[in-house]
Amino acid sequence: MRVTFLSVALLVAAASGQYLETTIYLPDSLGGPAVPRCLAYNPTNDLAYVGGENGSCMVVIDGATNLRVARIPTGSGAYAILHNPVTNLVYCANYHSDDVTVVDGATNRVLATVPAGNAPYGLCFNEQENKVYVGNLISDDVTVIDGATNEVLATVGTGVNPWLLCWNSRENRVYTANMESDDVTVIDGATDSVIALVRAGDHPWSICYNPRDNKVYVANHFGKNVTIIDGATNSVIVNLTVGDLPIALCYCPEENRVYCACEYGDSVAVIDGATNQLVAGVAVGHHPWAVCHDPVHGKVYCSNMASNDVTVIDCATSAVVATVTVGTGPDAMVHNPNQGRVYVANSADSSVSVLRDTTGGVGTAEHHETEFGGRAATVVRGAFFLPQSAAASLLDIGGRSVMDLEPGANDVSKLAPGVYFISRRSDRGRPARLVKVE
Repeated sequence: MRVTFLSVALLVAAASGQYLETTIYLPDSLGGPAVPRCLAYNPTNDLAYVGGENGSCMVVIDGATNLRVARIPTGSGAYAILHNPVTNLVYCANYHSDDVTVVDGATNRVLATVPAGNAPYGLCFNEQENKVYVGNLISDDVTVIDGATNEVLATVGTGVNPWLLCWNSRENRVYTANMESDDVTVIDGATDSVIALVRAGDHPWSICYNPRDNKVYVANHFGKNVTIIDGATNSVIVNLTVGDLPIALCYCPEENRVYCACEYGDSVAVIDGATNQLVAGVAVGHHPWAVCHDPVHGKVYCSNMASNDVTVIDCATSAVVATVTVGTGPDAMVHNPNQGRVYVANSADSSVSVLRDTTGGVGTAEHHETEFGGRAATVVRGAFFLPQSAAASLLDIGGRSVMDLEPGANDVSKLAPGVYFISRRSDRGRPARLVKVE
């Protein structure tokens, strides 16, 4: 079976299957967000963050042990959390206090409170410029924060009620889905100036980016469709009908597909990234609310708000492989690639369900062929084969060397489950692409 590179890591999974691992209850003696609404993951320190509508804090969960390790004070009404991988800072958008809390990812200490507009709701990171974009729902603008200094660089006007945002890495553009004006504001990432206003459908709610085809997808909640925008020209390619009340989007690079949760349709629409066609409709639980991609196992998770469960979908086949009962009112989700876990914020019972998919494994691989620095490389039954003159290092999620990889066969069958980075030593840390091995 041929496997293509997806990113910059070698993915290794364990060999048994399990989903619901534990439930973490938040409002205990330490205090915690009473209505958890948002999650983020910090791969540098293997930490998950959960914030909520009440409580004025974030709770920090250790990614390895599932233990609560810190409570960080924030502003009021946390509706979005973002990790900045360049500076290892964490940002919390505080809807009710009109500001953003900036936290050191290594120490969990608050470094700054940055003023935003009225009702900051969505966050987006521009890796090329090291900027954080804050969508302010009521003041109809975006606050741009310098990722190095935590200073406000600009305030950019948008359409009415900028709800969620995404970044186009190829064009260095930021997009805001403007819920009440039925359009998308396109912002130049270098100059922070508006370069286009693109007409969308009725009530744009969610937005995501497809880097392979340079397309932006907008789920129009009342329009029953998804607007697909050309990332180069800012022109609408098509308004694709998907289902009743599309509410959430995520992109799956393995199959080059976009998944759209349709709240009243109790379904997830699967869109082909190349052809812009609807290729499948997957029945899920009641009132699907959020979708989350797991690149380690090639799965998409869909949280179902009214049936209190999560549907697990196989990206290759669009088949449902599991339905996992979680807490009450499952809302936001985030994936931890280091531990193979997905965190689910249960808004109605103040808890986080921890799901873990440990299916697959390096030891089960028959023959996987891929590319390493322009040359062929293979993984066969627990051994990673490098071509001649391709000596490399295997790094863990924190950038620490795990083992040296030499030309020929390298035994990786005993590696612990997690994500590893392959870096050619001759390139001084420049990473190869990611290979998924099952």
